[in-house]
Amino acid sequence: MSEQVLGEDALREEEMRGQASDGQPLDGTEDGEHSTAGTYVTGAEFTRDTNYIQDRIVADPAAVRATGGPTGGTIGNVHAGVADGAELWPVEAGRYRLVAARACPWANRTIIVRRLLGLEDAISLGTPGPVHDMRSWTFDLDPGGVDPVLGTQRIQENYFKRFAGYPRGITVPAIVDVPTGAVVTNDYPQITLDFSTQWKEFQRKGAPDLLPADKLEEMQDVIKRIFTEVNNGVYRCGFAGDQLAYEEAYDRLWVAMDWLDERLATRRFLMGDSITEADVRLFTTLVRFDPVYHGHFKANRNKLIEMPNLWAYARDLFQLPGFGDTVDFEQVKEHYYVVHTDVNPTQIVPKGPLLENWLEPHGREALGGNPWGNGTAPEPVRESERVAAGHNPLYPLA
Repeated sequence: MSEQVLGEDALREEEMRGQASDGQPLDGTEDGEHSTAGTYVTGAEFTRDTNYIQDRIVADPAAVRATGGPTGGTIGNVHAGVADGAELWPVEAGRYRLVAARACPWANRTIIVRRLLGLEDAISLGTPGPVHDMRSWTFDLDPGGVDPVLGTQRIQENYFKRFAGYPRGITVPAIVDVPTGAVVTNDYPQITLDFSTQWKEFQRKGAPDLLPADKLEEMQDVIKRIFTEVNNGVYRCGFAGDQLAYEEAYDRLWVAMDWLDERLATRRFLMGDSITEADVRLFTTLVRFDPVYHGHFKANRNKLIEMPNLWAYARDLFQLPGFGDTVDFEQVKEHYYVVHTDVNPTQIVPKGPLLENWLEPHGREALGGNPWGNGTAPEPVRESERVAAGHNPLYPLA
């Protein structure tokens, strides 16, 4: 994933080719030792590494083992069992810490679902800053640059506590076992599903049903298409290594965007009258579209604000508690424009776009329905988890 940095073995290989042909560092730093240059655009078509730590945190290990459901894949599985070689960890309030950078769309999903379900007391939240080098995301926003619960400077340290020299991508989101400081899982598509299915005992009263049984089969197909063509589609545009790969990715993306705009003409949310997991997964791409993907990733047939149904739908979600109040636009822009030196070698971060239009009336209430289904909206964001003032129109400067 774009928010992926390398483990120790892969890091050594990258460091060996961390100099340009003239011997100068690829990122313009003094030694270029930990530059991310050459990490993202690596060939013609961008292919995402989807090999994650498939351990799960579950309420009833015996029941999960008995399901024998499929594991892995790109979107997770509500009825997943246990993958070969994976471990099952017990659901236990206060034991685990979710490490999720606000800049990252995949991590943003977990922050949203945790908040919608009211799991703040059960699972603590650590938020790395928006930029990183090859050694992984850092807790540079915390006092002393150290996570106050885990006591580490980089999430890489927590991976290495579990797997010495972990060879794959060191990604967020990740869930860490606080007593040992070791990472449990980084299987982001499964994490949010398990928040809904395995953590029911600790969900708030009125938590929405994000995985309605009567819509689950169709929703899996919708989620699959959204991941393949939109969530990952913008990255295939941005990290394409040649013109043909870019144009093919671009065309596929816009076919899917038009499909979504048409689908949302007659229904308030993707699956009907209330929010589901599918809406969470689409939202984190839409909210980044005009600030980042339109320009930085060259997904520029038009802006989101020029698609009437999709733009109104995105504003509808943004204005719901639990969605827009998790987004830090400044961190989002800084991450993409500074870290992706393959795409933006100057590392100049754009000032725009203006964001106040996210608060304009959306009119989607006319389509009926209740966003929360039979549930209720979450409580206001806790002071300790609020986005910085000025980084989001919901949090204006005083």
